[in-house]
Amino acid sequence: MLTIQKLPAGGDEREALRVKGQFWTPPWLAKVMAGWVTQDHPEVLFDPAVGPGTFFAAAREAGFTGEFHGFELHPNAFADGWQLGLKLDDFHHVQIADFISTSLPEKFPAIVSNPPYIRHHRLTQDQKLELKQLAHSHLGFSLDGRVGLHVFFLLKCLAQLAPGGRLAFLLPADVCEGISSSAFWNRICQQYQLVAAMTFADEAAPFPTVDTNAMVFLFTNEKPLVDFIWLRVCERDGEAISDALAGRKPSSAVNLHRRKLAEAIKTGLSRPPRDQNNSGTPLSHFAKVVRGIATGDNEFFFLTREQLRSHGLPEKFFRRAIGRTRDCPGDRLTNADLERLEAAGRATWLLNLADESRETLPAQLQAYLERGTHAGLPKKSLIKTRRPWYKMEKRTPPPLLFAYLGRRDCRFVLNEANIVPLTGFLCVYPWDTTQVGARKLWRALNHPDTQANLSFVSKSYGGGALKTEPRQLDQLEIPQSVLDEVGLNPRKSMSQPMLLDKPHHTKQGLSGRKRKLTG
Repeated sequence: MLTIQKLPAGGDEREALRVKGQFWTPPWLAKVMAGWVTQDHPEVLFDPAVGPGTFFAAAREAGFTGEFHGFELHPNAFADGWQLGLKLDDFHHVQIADFISTSLPEKFPAIVSNPPYIRHHRLTQDQKLELKQLAHSHLGFSLDGRVGLHVFFLLKCLAQLAPGGRLAFLLPADVCEGISSSAFWNRICQQYQLVAAMTFADEAAPFPTVDTNAMVFLFTNEKPLVDFIWLRVCERDGEAISDALAGRKPSSAVNLHRRKLAEAIKTGLSRPPRDQNNSGTPLSHFAKVVRGIATGDNEFFFLTREQLRSHGLPEKFFRRAIGRTRDCPGDRLTNADLERLEAAGRATWLLNLADESRETLPAQLQAYLERGTHAGLPKKSLIKTRRPWYKMEKRTPPPLLFAYLGRRDCRFVLNEANIVPLTGFLCVYPWDTTQVGARKLWRALNHPDTQANLSFVSKSYGGGALKTEPRQLDQLEIPQSVLDEVGLNPRKSMSQPMLLDKPHHTKQGLSGRKRKLTG
């Protein structure tokens, strides 16, 4: 009997899972994946990250009688294999080694994998260099340095797939949603046949307690086709999924679409087919989008009124600000909201020094900056780039705020309190700088038809969370029907005076990132 991994809620045990990237595939999905790749009765099934043998056990349950081959870095993972009904011989051809670093001469007719989900910041520089070379070898171009290890597992698994072979692979949906992801998927789908891509509704999520939005990709090493099957799984019903893939009886548990590959890659393989009636004019025609202020250390620079009083810090050296999206639950931010936050002991005062010499500042403020020096703040990665180190980024208070990461429906906030946001928000500066123009844009952006388009420019995570970066939000389309309803017209000229400090990247640095997959 297959069992389900019990995930610790937090602490050292949960952190250990993150380090290893070990999250077992649930039995109902493992059987679908293993059953599909072994449908033609191959002699060998290969898994590059075996773990306890979840896919091996699922394959046996699906009727597979061949050999298992694979890799695993942590041999103690096999201990749970006995609970899955596996025998010692089932692991005989599993190497205790690093799949990525090992050269493999053989190709495999069936490969199935839930690769280790390890984010880029947990990889060493030597690992990143090795992965960069792997990407060049298989794609011909580099991937963004923020790409996780799981993407490179996919590249190497495809390279090890025998002609006519089948591959079933689990990945987080955000690998389909970066600004430059299309280059990555176009290259892969030029070399291999994408048979199906499987997405999951929240109630059918394979990893409901993990903050990722999972997808399953089914490939064959055959000539690519112009279309493929796109599935939206609404219930955890493995039999219904297998029936849908085989073209058998339809089910309410699975929604199936036959999609053109070019359209799906452009839209994002994780996203449903787009309703063209909901297309419109990009936000960039109405406003400029900039990230909020990055302090480098919120505990030091972003204070409560009580902290100002306790340190004797004059208010005139601070400006009002907001840091967390949960401090702004509605679609308006008012002075009354700031008073409410102050009464609750929330930080709303941001240190607002520029080039002032410390010797000219009040004694209490000099003493506070000295505390920061003793705490090592001038050596922190972001802060050490500033001269002087306590100089804060500048932003004109934006008429509109955008909560760039969250689950709530209303994400655009009218900034009636005239505050500046930290990095929990994006700043939206309308080209029409009148109050009437800002309100029209606010109404248009919070319209349900516009909000529905957020999923087409955002990265998706577990529990329905969306994350939208500035350049992605630029592309958010406001439907023409909404523009007509609120009486909003795009600006003909995109020129606009700078509203903030100049960015610290160079023109060359921007062009160097154009072809890289964002993580």
